[in-house]
Amino acid sequence: MEASRFQAITDRYRELSIAVLGDFCLDRYLEIDPTRQETSLETGLPVYNVVNVRAQPGGAGTILNNLVALGIGTIYPVGFAGQDGEGFELMEALKRQPGLEMSHFLQTSERRTFTYCKPMLMWPEKPPVELNRLDSKNWKPTPEPLQRLLRGHLLEVAQDVTAIIVLDQVDVPESGVVTQLLRETLAEIIARNPGLLILADSRQGLRDFPSVTFKMNGAELKALTGDTYGTSVEKIKKVAARLASERDRDIFVTLAEKGIVGATPKGEVDYLPALPLRGPIDIVGAGDSVTANLTTTLASKATIPEALEMAMAAASVVIHKLGTTGTANVPEIAALIRAKNEK
Repeated sequence: MEASRFQAITDRYRELSIAVLGDFCLDRYLEIDPTRQETSLETGLPVYNVVNVRAQPGGAGTILNNLVALGIGTIYPVGFAGQDGEGFELMEALKRQPGLEMSHFLQTSERRTFTYCKPMLMWPEKPPVELNRLDSKNWKPTPEPLQRLLRGHLLEVAQDVTAIIVLDQVDVPESGVVTQLLRETLAEIIARNPGLLILADSRQGLRDFPSVTFKMNGAELKALTGDTYGTSVEKIKKVAARLASERDRDIFVTLAEKGIVGATPKGEVDYLPALPLRGPIDIVGAGDSVTANLTTTLASKATIPEALEMAMAAASVVIHKLGTTGTANVPEIAALIRAKNEK
């Protein structure tokens, strides 16, 4: 991509308004100094001494963090946090982010705050080592009154945004934000405004979603289509093209270290390999950076090949940030694309 074209696309970012609908969680990092390990007198078990605690928005919040890093003009989180300690931390972390409009984000006593607690061994001059994660989740269906409130907020915000990103992060169906009612609401929004860019990613798969732009990985594509194509990129391209035609929407398939495929309803299919590794990596957050960058570039009138190039550069930036769920900003993405073009 030429520098002038990159500048033209990214200059539009400050004019964008993007809603992020989905499961916001708290990423809480417990930094452990292994040189201070003790033994419990009561249990005889090792005691890990936490020397620093840091927290940031996770789940859909990771997408939001990437949008902030890209300099998007206005970002509307649509979701909920619990009225608990973790919810307080999440709300404070969100409020610190510039460009957020928080009027569509709810706190409720009916839900606990979705939390990923990550103990990290911080060895001197070594990459952090993550121990067993401690998760806090909701296991029962989201109460119907809360679903209706979220529906109302989504309908309202859809009138004011350039694009909507949807992230369904929960493992138990109907226990998070993106319930059947909210998927039906997305279908209503599309019927009213067919040209609105809505990009969705779901841990449970996208089978029950309306015709929005899909972003998925290879395993999710297999589950959705039933195709068995092994590791063939050419076969994945054909499957993605067929799905894009059937859904009448763009389809994006991430393939980990192999790269990414993008297909349009018109039969155009592009593939871009991932950038080479430059050292130790931590893949947490890479997919969310791809989601954020695909949406922002497409909303800024980028072509599919341009969107894939930006997304792969962003993912490469993120995976080389260790011990955190990283983000990629415009200068970091520009530097990688420039370095690739100079080779």
